[in-house]
Amino acid sequence: MPGAELGPTITAMFKDGPLAGRSVEVEVLEGRPPKTLDAPADDGSTLRYCLESWVQSGRSAVYSFLYRV
Repeated sequence: MPGAELGPTITAMFKDGPLAGRSVEVEVLEGRPPKTLDAPADDGSTLRYCLESWVQSGRSAVYSFLYRV
């Protein structure tokens, strides 16, 4: 929603799959990175990524490719 204020965010870094090497800002949930992320692919489809490790620190989190939604 344009103009909407986001809460605290982290940088989600995509480790592999179609978005390997890219990153996006995502809102944290209950003080933690989201377990899964759905991200748009270049072809218009949606890609699902999963948090690489439950223990992460700092302002970023690494995500691994799961599948196309």
